[in-house]
Amino acid sequence: MKKFACYLIVFLSGTLSAFSQSFPVQGIVTDEDNMPLLGVNVIVKNESRGTTTDFDGNFTIDNLSAGDVLQFSYIGFVPREVTINNQEDLDIVLQEDNEALEEVVVIGYGTQQRKDVTGAVSTVSNSTIEEMKPIKLEQALQGTAAGVNVTPSSGAPGAGININIRGVASNTVNGPLVLIDGYQGDLSTLNPNDVESISILKDAQAAIYGIAGANGVVLVTTKSGKKNTAPSVRYDTYYGIQETSRKIPLLNATEYALLLNESYANNGQNLPYTDVSGLGEGTDFQDEVLETAPIISHDLSLSGGSEKVTYAAGASHLYQKGIIGGDKSDFTRSTARISLGVDISEMFDFNLNTIYTNIERHSINENGLGSVLFNALNIAPTFAVDQEDLEGRLGNEIINPLAQIENTFNDYNLNKFNGSGSLIFTPIPQLEFTSRIGYSLSLSKGKDFAPIINYGPGKVFNNVRSQVNQNRINDNSYTYDLFGTYEDRFAEDHHITATGGMTVIKNWGDGLYATGFDVPNNSWEFADISLTTGTNDGINNDSYKYDVRKLSFFGRVQYDFQGKYLISGMLRRDSSTRFGPDNRVGYFPSVTGGWILSEEGFMEDSEVISFLKIRGSYGILGNDEAGGQESGGNVTGANQFYRSLLDGEATYVLDGSLVNGTALGVLANPAAGWEEAQKTNIGVDLRLFNNKFDITADVFREDRKDLLIAGIPVSGIFGGGAPGAGAPTINAGTTRNEGVEFAIKYSEYFSEDFSFNINYNATLLRNEVTEVNGTEFLPGGQFGVGQPQPSRFQAGFPVGYFYGYKTDGIFQTQAEVDAAPSQTSLGATPAPGDLRYVDTNGDGVITTDDRTNIGDPIPTATMGFNINVNYKNWDFTAYTYASLGNDMVRNYERSQPNVNRHAYYLDRWTGPGTSTEVPRVTTGATTNLAFSDFYVEDASYARIQNVQLGYSLPEDAFSDVGITGLRIYASVNNLYTFTDYKGYDPSASTGEAIGGGIDYGFYPLPRIFMAGLNLNF
Repeated sequence: MKKFACYLIVFLSGTLSAFSQSFPVQGIVTDEDNMPLLGVNVIVKNESRGTTTDFDGNFTIDNLSAGDVLQFSYIGFVPREVTINNQEDLDIVLQEDNEALEEVVVIGYGTQQRKDVTGAVSTVSNSTIEEMKPIKLEQALQGTAAGVNVTPSSGAPGAGININIRGVASNTVNGPLVLIDGYQGDLSTLNPNDVESISILKDAQAAIYGIAGANGVVLVTTKSGKKNTAPSVRYDTYYGIQETSRKIPLLNATEYALLLNESYANNGQNLPYTDVSGLGEGTDFQDEVLETAPIISHDLSLSGGSEKVTYAAGASHLYQKGIIGGDKSDFTRSTARISLGVDISEMFDFNLNTIYTNIERHSINENGLGSVLFNALNIAPTFAVDQEDLEGRLGNEIINPLAQIENTFNDYNLNKFNGSGSLIFTPIPQLEFTSRIGYSLSLSKGKDFAPIINYGPGKVFNNVRSQVNQNRINDNSYTYDLFGTYEDRFAEDHHITATGGMTVIKNWGDGLYATGFDVPNNSWEFADISLTTGTNDGINNDSYKYDVRKLSFFGRVQYDFQGKYLISGMLRRDSSTRFGPDNRVGYFPSVTGGWILSEEGFMEDSEVISFLKIRGSYGILGNDEAGGQESGGNVTGANQFYRSLLDGEATYVLDGSLVNGTALGVLANPAAGWEEAQKTNIGVDLRLFNNKFDITADVFREDRKDLLIAGIPVSGIFGGGAPGAGAPTINAGTTRNEGVEFAIKYSEYFSEDFSFNINYNATLLRNEVTEVNGTEFLPGGQFGVGQPQPSRFQAGFPVGYFYGYKTDGIFQTQAEVDAAPSQTSLGATPAPGDLRYVDTNGDGVITTDDRTNIGDPIPTATMGFNINVNYKNWDFTAYTYASLGNDMVRNYERSQPNVNRHAYYLDRWTGPGTSTEVPRVTTGATTNLAFSDFYVEDASYARIQNVQLGYSLPEDAFSDVGITGLRIYASVNNLYTFTDYKGYDPSASTGEAIGGGIDYGFYPLPRIFMAGLNLNF
């Protein structure tokens, strides 16, 4: 009995002790942005009991004791364990599993684990976009993806941006296919904050898009809500001040007058300035037109999700004022977006994405002879700020740029809806069918007004009648995809994914153009065709219409054995109404393969190599967009190649009288077909030292065949020489691009307080035209006035290379002039101080036959270097980009005798031995104006694109008012450009394949000083 009593006492005391030490634990689970996570699994380790977090991330578990371990797990986040030490309230922060998230890559009509990708695919994440703060989404691709070259057409607000993937292959269209959530779209209309990720298909992996994949494919995935996530609101804003990133050194008034006197004296003329002592600095018109300007952005978004529904919505507004012309050169973009995902049942899912974009833009005359900057650089600094050239001293093109801005009136407005809706049917776990329709509907209106104005005698900008031009352009498209994917594993070692389906695409639209004369009150306020009172004898309107349709069938099979031997094959059949019935269908096959060596037994124990894969691909892709485009005046759309329109002119004899009428326009070519790209790629993916180093290297080659070339002469008997007519578009050229890509990333995670990563990528490229049929070359571009076109597309040379005279210094004495080959055939007799040209053909005389290759606008190497550092609540990022080996033509200097000059003329030749680079100045006839390498410069550069420093306030700083995260930052875009190029921007290009590297006075990129905040609720 005593023994039983002792056992009972011990049992009760133990039980009471246990009850006294157990307690409930509650807490909240959030992500790194302090957003509550719904549905996080909270389990007591080694027990079956647990719970999940609610809508606000809260949880409670009873009967826990000191020493118990709670396990927190959630898809896409790193699992975490917490030991209970008499804690009753827990704040748990889960970190995103970045490595797991990066493993999924969008490859077209599906996704693939990164380790299984056998093609050349680059990705740009949302975090990169957020760090760079690009105004336009295209800017986020520069320096962040190997093989992708991004060049601005101008630094003006809203200006276009050119994207080339692995070089320039076509003589016309080289931009990639852009797909946004599966439908064909336009990067320039997207709000960068709406984008979750970007995948870039660069090799035969893009063959799944067949007819449109030759120039590469950019796949954009927009943001959507996450399942089991509490509603979160995010507000991002920044305000910036813009200034020019560069100025061109010019002569001041005194220097200008002295050089002008010298040039007149060298031609035996009287000096225009007999006394320069009172001129001083004069007016710096470059400073007058350049100004500081604001930029401001607001972005508000909401996202969340339950077990069956996800949602995301957002709106943004961006306003950028121009650094030239102010509100006459500004850009406004407003967007609204909604994304919805619904699990209708176990077998049906529905997704919807819709984006609305409104763009308003005003612009000035830029990048050409007579542009605002052209005038600012060439007008004499002796003119007053408000002075006009009423005596005509500066020729017929140069006017006061400030007056030009004041009399510039135009407006552009775009409204665009685009999006997609998809229904996914999963009858069994291994099989999934997707029915998806994407659409794009846009309507744009433009108007410009030219008032009655007189800038001086003979000026080309003089206008004796007020005039208003208006246009309305309607561009629409839809894409319907129906495809199925079967994925299964057999006998553990065999994994297969098969995808097959069809795509229907329709692009249609129209445009109207009209001109009205005699605007009431000569005022922009009344500038509308409906109010004009005058008439004109010529044609005052124009229009076009197009309708292009495509039908495609495709299939892809991906197979891997034991997760280490990979192979895939793709075939796409395309048909397009852009071509004749006999040439409408094409087949585009490709094959890719890979071997993951790190999965082999002989490498399993390696402490150095974490992952190693060798891969290769070969495929044939098409480009049906070459040879023209669907929108713009005088475009025949679907009939462009194989039919002619009656838009030419002819004179007929009717009843013995001459009668003017219509005739065939551009001659048809029913045999025209699309361009064909044969792409080969061999690559390696390597990760070292527990994935700290991530290395990718590729060797690639592309042969582009059957280039669509317009304008190759044909016999006049066909009528191609008549007014409004032209030669047909034919398949007549071949190019080759080959090179090497390399990318390396080093990541180091020291602790929760300190981590960093460094990225470097480089691309080496060789470009060559290998064949042009029917003509020796295709010319392009412009230089000066009345000179031959400086760019060429010619076999044996790079696309768009510069063709002109090579120089060999400057004649120092008359004896050197007499001993050199004669240059008089160029239009003048040379004298000491003039450029000496090279007799390349050795015939003893300088003629047009001595012209040769003097420059290449395509860079031989591009690279990016980026760094990201996180220390406690601080974060720092820097993005840089470099382009090497590209040349640029300096074409913003006018050859009139009385215009201003670049300051390098201070180092001109003034006598024997004074200069071997810059020729003498003279008002007389000279051969120095001929297009030569004197006007071609090395435009290699390195640019610090973005530097940003941010600070995240402690999570509990504002929790009482519902703010779950607050980050403030300061950044600088286009901080500095290192280059020897004399112009405004060595990176700018018109985007033309032939003539794209010619600088007419590019609007400079603004340097932007920014401050902003990211606010989470």
